[in-house]
Amino acid sequence: MKDHERNYYQNEMSEGSLESLLLAEPSDSLSEKTRADSSDTDLEIEDAERSFGTVQGAELYLEACKLVGVVPTSYFLRNIEEPYINLNHHGLGPKGTKAIAIALVSNTTITHLELEDNWILAEGVICLAQMLRENCYIQELNISNNHLDTEGAEAICQMLMDNISCLRAIRLSGNNFREETAPYFAEALLGNYRVKELDLSHNEFSEKGGEHLGLMLANNETLEFLNLSWNHLRMKGAVAVSAGLRANGTLKILDLSWNGFGNEGALALGEALKVNNVLVQLDISTNHINNEGAEKLCKGLEVNGNLRILKMSNNPLTVEGAFLLITSIRKNPKSRMEEINISNVLVNENFLNLLDAVCQGHPELDVIYGGVGGYISKKPEQRPDPMKLIQNYLNERKLRLLDFFRTMDKDGSMKIPVAEFRKAMMQQSSILLDRAQIRELVQKLDGNRTGVVDYSYLKEQKPAQKPKEEEEEP
Repeated sequence: MKDHERNYYQNEMSEGSLESLLLAEPSDSLSEKTRADSSDTDLEIEDAERSFGTVQGAELYLEACKLVGVVPTSYFLRNIEEPYINLNHHGLGPKGTKAIAIALVSNTTITHLELEDNWILAEGVICLAQMLRENCYIQELNISNNHLDTEGAEAICQMLMDNISCLRAIRLSGNNFREETAPYFAEALLGNYRVKELDLSHNEFSEKGGEHLGLMLANNETLEFLNLSWNHLRMKGAVAVSAGLRANGTLKILDLSWNGFGNEGALALGEALKVNNVLVQLDISTNHINNEGAEKLCKGLEVNGNLRILKMSNNPLTVEGAFLLITSIRKNPKSRMEEINISNVLVNENFLNLLDAVCQGHPELDVIYGGVGGYISKKPEQRPDPMKLIQNYLNERKLRLLDFFRTMDKDGSMKIPVAEFRKAMMQQSSILLDRAQIRELVQKLDGNRTGVVDYSYLKEQKPAQKPKEEEEEP
């Protein structure tokens, strides 16, 4: 942005949104004492528009702090020109948030703003919402755990409904949003075509809330990530969210863990998975789903051709439920399942034999289970380190580890998706590794669980030198 354009833009903001932000202060917050204190800064409230029109960046923030009567945050001052700002747990309060909002109206560098756990309250989020109507650069915002309540939800949703901001990701976890706020979110997101990631976890949506959110899911055409974990979605609410998933055509990741879906919700999810061909990851951990519910869910897994990750840990499943899940993958030639997490379930040798058979047809599949019943107390079988086996194989053939990875790298990006790596290791016959060794290998190569094996660091290593005998030959 050129200087004359920036000046024009900032002057426009000073006449509109800055005035709104100034007037957003409750009447008692601009007491005579605050006015007297601010007079020492040469920033009179009646001259605020004129003053803000001539300053920017750190200077603008300092003036805003003087105006609202708060101590400037040094971290924000130092990083105001950086794209990522993390002000989590800084105790800003609504006034500190207001000062930051004023400074951000014309900021063009910050794209990701973290404000979690700052007691922003509805008063502070109203200022943020007004700022976001003008700032077209912030794309990711985290205002989780800020006691926003119903009034704060209404302010955020009104801004989203107007579809003015450029937010693509917003995190609103733990803000005391109850049933009465669900219609706001449903209405705001029915027509919003910008927000792709939404976190509403750790709130209090229940049956009515689930019905509104389910309606939103059925009609929203933009969301790709939705986190509704740690709510109270059960019965009619669970069925409504599942029905919304059935009709949705964009959502890729859905987290429903720590709700109360139960077997009724599992049945509705199974019906949704028969139709939905977009969802990639589903988390229904800790949802009171037993073997009966797993059987109903499997009706969808038997035909779904897109789901890759299913998390079902901490449900009251037994090995019979585990059998049903694996069998559903065996029945489905279109299945692209890469991971099933039932980490609390004890399995048996029969299950392991079935899993080996299923992995012949689905080599990319990894099932995370709790252990093998009856063998937990025994000393685990010692297996050779898979990385050493690979290195020994390469040394014998005078090959480099870099070349080994390249044989599995289809696009030459030096980043192999974990599922493709697991599939390649299962199918190769040169280095004999079982499923447990391959899992251990993946854990080493993708320790941060990024979903890819990144071997780009090997590019900098020099190739092994030839033996001296070879170098001396004519």
